[in-house]
Amino acid sequence: MSELLTPATIAATLAERGISPSRALGQNFLADPNTARKIVRLAEIGPGDTVVEVGPGLGSLTNALLETGAKVIAVELDRHLLDPLRGNLPEGAPVEIIHADALTADWDSIIGNTENVSMVANLPYNVATPVVIRALETCSKMGRYLVMVQREVGERFAAKPSTKAYGAVTVKVAYYGKAKVVGYVPANVFIPKPKVESALVQIECFANPPVHVDDAALMFSLVRAGFATRRKMLRQSLRSVLADDVIAVLERTGIDPTTRAEVLELDAWAALANNV
Repeated sequence: MSELLTPATIAATLAERGISPSRALGQNFLADPNTARKIVRLAEIGPGDTVVEVGPGLGSLTNALLETGAKVIAVELDRHLLDPLRGNLPEGAPVEIIHADALTADWDSIIGNTENVSMVANLPYNVATPVVIRALETCSKMGRYLVMVQREVGERFAAKPSTKAYGAVTVKVAYYGKAKVVGYVPANVFIPKPKVESALVQIECFANPPVHVDDAALMFSLVRAGFATRRKMLRQSLRSVLADDVIAVLERTGIDPTTRAEVLELDAWAALANNV
């Protein structure tokens, strides 16, 4: 196995380059080789695979991915990290470093003709949800995800109905794939140490959505409205979208108007949209 980054090597790189981790960019560098290799094992990455890594930072996870023989497309927003990242990777390694923002990146252009790509990443806490949702919405070539996110966010991705974590994001993720939390990561394996624990979330994307819905955008607008005031009954929370038709549409769908959004599964939201 190659040498992965440790707290000492990360501290040395930061000091040598005069770099301070950016709080605005949510930079917490993974500094534990065992955790990096655990993430790669859970992602089931091997020779010949292509992996998109968002926010490679100084290369902690990148090196663990390269150990498997996979090709890595590393997308880094912070231009100050590009040179130190290159310096921490093996010479001639199959890695492409792209300076881009994952919130606006053209994934199809970045990935090219490669099919069935995985995203494996230690995502910055402050953009983890929009990065994952946007990738699910816009890039059919990424079929699997293993992402490290704030514990609360990870549990929201994979939540069950009628639980506190279940929300609009849960429903959207469920439309594109099956999500589950596959592990937790303590704060003390990062530099700097964050104030929260992290979760490892696996998402296996569907070839086709598991429900039929005539207008997915309408369905998600209903979902957002329902969860915007999650303690209100649907006859109240959906009025912003359905106006005076709200009770009629709910009853036509077979949903009790006094129900709250948190109890509806994806198929019920699809049925509701189809009955508008």
